[in-house]
Amino acid sequence: MRLKLGRPDLGRYADRFDVPEATGDLSVTFLGVASLLLDDGRTAVLTDGFFSRPSLLKVGLGKVAPDRGRIDAALARARIDRLAAVVPVHTHFDHAMDSALVADLTGAELLGGESAANVGRGHGLPADRVRVATSGETIRYGDLSLTLVESHHCPPDRFPGTITQPVVPPVSAKAYRCGEAWSILVEHASGASVLVQGSAGFVPGALAGRRAEVAYLGVGQLGVQDETYLRAYWDETVRAVGARQVVLIHWDDFFRPLDRPLRALPYAGDDLDVTMRVLDELARRDGVGLRFPTLWRREDPWAIS
Repeated sequence: MRLKLGRPDLGRYADRFDVPEATGDLSVTFLGVASLLLDDGRTAVLTDGFFSRPSLLKVGLGKVAPDRGRIDAALARARIDRLAAVVPVHTHFDHAMDSALVADLTGAELLGGESAANVGRGHGLPADRVRVATSGETIRYGDLSLTLVESHHCPPDRFPGTITQPVVPPVSAKAYRCGEAWSILVEHASGASVLVQGSAGFVPGALAGRRAEVAYLGVGQLGVQDETYLRAYWDETVRAVGARQVVLIHWDDFFRPLDRPLRALPYAGDDLDVTMRVLDELARRDGVGLRFPTLWRREDPWAIS
């Protein structure tokens, strides 16, 4: 097979960046990779909160640490000054590296598994601001109810295992082991519901009996899996919860800072074109909308007709 060079052209999917802008209080804002701000005007929670986005060279050859300047800029642009919770979908650096600092700056709890707790402890978060979740437990913040369900990382997991000691950056990127991976179900008191599947992995049957109108579906590394895997992933997430709309996340090149236009991950690590070909077929089969979010924009995925 001939090696594909370069990266997918997002221009091919320009018409898919059409999630409606939010006009009411309840909204979801995409902030890159699997960082999503869910806000109802009174209470807000944030998945991941990864804004530093260090270069590939630094990740590969050096040590990484939260970049306070980039974090402050992202929080200001997204108009985030107070959060109830920061919830890493798992604890690789491109999800959890900034999470404790973001929680610290916004007064939030850091919610996740024991690995996420060790990221918080390494930062120095007080014990009452670090909350270890149990799979299937529902935790309420205002009118938002979060249920974390045990999941898996998409193969291959380059830094597998759990984080067993507090992480004190700067450290090698491999210090951020995957830890506990989660499917995050969010339900609002209004009845609106959403699944956040931050990594393109799954546990067969884990979401059976759960329901969500909208699925924010992580697709990083999905395009290098065989088609059987892609179909199983769709079935175990989108079909399992009965979602009618899917919004794709974790497709952007996370080594590129957020003050530059987003671009897809290179073919060397993923193939978004393959992902879109297969997921388009599955979405048409099931009558499900398939879209991309727009960076920084408050959006209402429940308003899609």
